[in-house]
Amino acid sequence: MTSPLTYHVTAAQQGDRVDQIAALAFPEFSRARLQAWITASDLLVDGLAVKPKTRLKTGQCLQLSVQLLPVLASQPQAIALNLCFEDEHVLVVDKPVGMVVHPAPGHADHTLVNALLHYLPSLNHLPRAGIIHRIDKDTSGLLMVAKTLNAHTQLVKQLQLKQVSRVYDAVAVGAIIAGGLIDAPIGRHPTQRTKMAVNAQGKPARTFYRVRERFRQFTRLTVTLETGRTHQIRVHMAHIGYPLVGDATYGRKGWSPKGNKEDLLTTLHACRRQALHATHLSFTHPLSGQLVEVNSPLPNDLQTLLVGLRAYDP
Repeated sequence: MTSPLTYHVTAAQQGDRVDQIAALAFPEFSRARLQAWITASDLLVDGLAVKPKTRLKTGQCLQLSVQLLPVLASQPQAIALNLCFEDEHVLVVDKPVGMVVHPAPGHADHTLVNALLHYLPSLNHLPRAGIIHRIDKDTSGLLMVAKTLNAHTQLVKQLQLKQVSRVYDAVAVGAIIAGGLIDAPIGRHPTQRTKMAVNAQGKPARTFYRVRERFRQFTRLTVTLETGRTHQIRVHMAHIGYPLVGDATYGRKGWSPKGNKEDLLTTLHACRRQALHATHLSFTHPLSGQLVEVNSPLPNDLQTLLVGLRAYDP
């Protein structure tokens, strides 16, 4: 499958090396891979072969045309997918709680990648099976998947430029008075390497939140991501003292609601995951340029949680 991609050098990139510009133009590929393609004349400038260190001028055109080979070792598996949007370039899937997005130690199969490769085998030619962003295993909701290399390139750029809108429905422990912005860098926890934490040496992270529904000891929130760090919403909400309901990693250890009401405790214990759902996704279609907006209803377990909170913690 030959997939030509093009990129025009901007004024700000005047004088930069072609391998440096290519790394920004085609971020889904490693720099080493791009350098190899430049050397092999698979990546041309204005139709001509160049060396990786060649410096370019404003307006010059990079042309990448490669024969893509399978890049994933994962096997296709017949797992049902809930597709909320699909055309020949993009699909949006509503991931259920409990499904891992990418194979990892301890989760070698039955992931979203396995399901996608069964549904559309050609995704094996794309980085990460075309998946543009990810959500945690125990978070449910919308994920964007590119079906072609060109769509993948365009959507990755939109994500990097903060042009993709990702909105979440969440329930936090504690009575939050008003919404706000959490602007705090996130990196690996200094001692617990499987966790993330607000860390001065981490990457910039910004989370907007607003109050959607109030209870006495809990708050339902609408949360919008400007950046997409690992566990970002969970880490940020815990950082300001309002961890998500059901979050076993970042929640308050040993905490229980005031009054210790049996019905309220039963409601909380029935929520066996963090109360977080990716409910809205919008982006610019990579071919038509039209705005695509997709919504996902709140899953049954989180609806049950809210019913219980309305009844026992009004």
